Amino acid sequence: MKRTYRVVVAKPGLDGHDRGAKVIARTLRDAGFEVVYTGLHQTPEQIVQAVIQEDADALGLSLLSGAHLVLVPRVVELLKSEGRDDVLLMVGGIIPEDDVPTLEAQGVARVFTPGASLDEIGSWLEATLDARVES
Repeated sequence: MKRTYRVVVAKPGLDGHDRGAKVIARTLRDAGFEVVYTGLHQTPEQIVQAVIQEDADALGLSLLSGAHLVLVPRVVELLKSEGRDDVLLMVGGIIPEDDVPTLEAQGVARVFTPGASLDEIGSWLEATLDARVES
């Protein structure tokens, strides 16, 4: 890792299942990232404020509720309006394959669905953030 990166992991919306988000947060922490987990039932506004307050390099949204096509665009919109569209945005959870291109077109750098390995997520995040530092 070129430097220590700060990552906010968030659970937007009303989904009450956060085991996956906690596993990702712990995995990233163990890999050397600084991780801030915001907890359950966060609004897009609360998530973006956490990104700003923590001066995050990346944001990981965990969605299992099916509301990804509503919540993710709102987070992207708020990041832009706050001048933080430089934050690397990744999404994980139950995301239909047909929705992945839509999310990527909206600004999501990568979508991880069930079955993605924890090593793959951490390695991708580190390599992507390192490449940004180099450029």
